[in-house]
Amino acid sequence: MDAYDEGSNARHGPVTPRRPAPPAQRGAPADSAEPDVHPGPEPEPIASDVPPGPPEPDVHPGPEPDPVAALVPPEPVAALVPPEPYPPGEPRTGIAALSPRYQIGVALALAVVAIGVCVHIGMTFLHVAPPNTVTREHGTAVDDWIYPEFEQNWKLFAPNPLQQNISIQVRAGVRGPDGMTLTTGWYDLSAEDGRAIDGNLLPSHTQQNELRRAWDFFVATHDSENRPVGLRGALSESYLRRITVLRLDRDDAVRAATGSSGVIERVQVRSRTSNVPPPEWSREKVSTTPSYRELPWWRVPQDEARGGMR
Repeated sequence: MDAYDEGSNARHGPVTPRRPAPPAQRGAPADSAEPDVHPGPEPEPIASDVPPGPPEPDVHPGPEPDPVAALVPPEPVAALVPPEPYPPGEPRTGIAALSPRYQIGVALALAVVAIGVCVHIGMTFLHVAPPNTVTREHGTAVDDWIYPEFEQNWKLFAPNPLQQNISIQVRAGVRGPDGMTLTTGWYDLSAEDGRAIDGNLLPSHTQQNELRRAWDFFVATHDSENRPVGLRGALSESYLRRITVLRLDRDDAVRAATGSSGVIERVQVRSRTSNVPPPEWSREKVSTTPSYRELPWWRVPQDEARGGMR
């Protein structure tokens, strides 16, 4: 009788798992010789061949650990130390790349520039502000800082802005080598300044304001009959005369008219005033006929005859 017969009462030996036969020999007779086959991994025992044991607890298995991750060493915990401002090996840029001595120099230069800007803004504010205690006490210092480079003119924002074109013209009496005096034509100095300013991105402050300010100074210190009012009248005449003589001495047209050998003996200044024409869409009617204001002839001192003070 077969010992493995399930119906037999014979005692069985130790329970050992049975290996499944290879696929090629599953249908072969039992007494056939088994080939020499390398054993593979043992299969799990059949539930019917394993004696029953205590029931296992019903535990949900968690995710299996990754064998590769288990071989990686754990990352070190960062120490609670503040990071350095510039890690070693990283190049510094900007002011930080300079040596301490140069950093101090740059800081001092920036401080000087900041102080200068603050002083300039303060002086400009005091100049345009209404009269107050500070301007009455330090008005001279404020004017010395502002004039002539930083002059402020707020006529553009006035309720009634200037609507006239005023040009300053001059002619001269020049004594030639033969002793005869020649009177030149009128030279429009304002037009020359306008041509120099037009298209110039950085026009000269002299070209923009010198002649205009000199004429405003003269008008403010003289009456309608060109007579000086107050002690500043003579000063304004001298100032305007010297400007015109300097301009004529540098003018190529005057040199061509006198043969570059004449001497300016006297000058005469006049203003040409014309109203700005209104735009085409306006119904305003104004006269565009120019009006002139001629000043008397001024004798040019000998020290100014060759182009101003020597």
